[in-house]
Amino acid sequence: MKKNLRSYPLAELKELVAGLGIEPYRGPQIFQWLWQKNAADFDQMTNLSKSLRKLLAEEFEIAGLEMVHQQSAKDGTRKFLLKLEDSAYIEAVYIPEQKRKTICVSTQIGCPLNCKFCATALLDFKRNLKAYEIADEIRIIRQEMAEKITNIVFMGMGEPLLNIKEVESAIGIISSPIGLGISQRHMTISTVGIIEGIEYLLKSPLKVKLAISLNFADEELRKKMMPIAKSNPLKKLLKLARAYSFKRQMVTFEYTLISGLNDSLTDAQNLVKLLKGIPAKINLIPYNPYPSLPYRQPTEKKIGEFYEYLLNYHFTVTLRKSRGQEIFAGCGQLAGKLQK
Repeated sequence: MKKNLRSYPLAELKELVAGLGIEPYRGPQIFQWLWQKNAADFDQMTNLSKSLRKLLAEEFEIAGLEMVHQQSAKDGTRKFLLKLEDSAYIEAVYIPEQKRKTICVSTQIGCPLNCKFCATALLDFKRNLKAYEIADEIRIIRQEMAEKITNIVFMGMGEPLLNIKEVESAIGIISSPIGLGISQRHMTISTVGIIEGIEYLLKSPLKVKLAISLNFADEELRKKMMPIAKSNPLKKLLKLARAYSFKRQMVTFEYTLISGLNDSLTDAQNLVKLLKGIPAKINLIPYNPYPSLPYRQPTEKKIGEFYEYLLNYHFTVTLRKSRGQEIFAGCGQLAGKLQK
């Protein structure tokens, strides 16, 4: 069985080329064809000799994700159902907003964390995505939309920090000038608060932004709704968040407002107390309902009161507008299957 040439990071591709007795500079040329120029066939690599193209075709194939279906929302959001080589499925989302063109990518097939209010948690966790699979989500969508992508958010299916090595390798492909050419400073990794993963980011050379899905200021409720919180205590998580804000970039705390659970003024007061002393942004996200889950979005009045309260304090607060709800493309709605 032929190996997929797209599965090799640039450093490994250089070694591969050297091992075949080919000039070292051919490695970056091949990498550029695969990622920047969307080559699907070796014959398209016109700056390589015919003999080299023939050698590559005998030993390797160029494979990637397959776009199975896409849906469009009234606000311009598009959701893509993508099939992997092992016939598993993931979803990714394209979000246009004025000059920003963002792709929300998945990092796992399913999710092992079982957050009670998330549609992805309804799926069985199958595996981590490989680096080239993560990057290929972007390549395919960029090619389909024929637009320059400005931002990447690792906020789709799965928990990125439970697959940090592959995510880091994918960032290398995405940010390479001869890869997808998107700056790391325009990338955000979203996590439910995996302490070990945040510690890894603090030690790494990555320049990505960090978003923490906090959602509940009450730790006991957070443990109930987000079981991973039992092994990742708030005190240590917030200490790391503070360190990230001071050493890297200001952390964003994502707070999903769920009717009757965490949307009261008391909850807002507790959130302010919890984040005291941490330079941070707060993204308020009205809950995106999903048919088989019992949770609902608060009333506009409740959302407004919560938002107005936070504005009295030193945080930068954004009330996120829900995007693509009618096609289940919002935060927490990705389930890796066709929706009626």
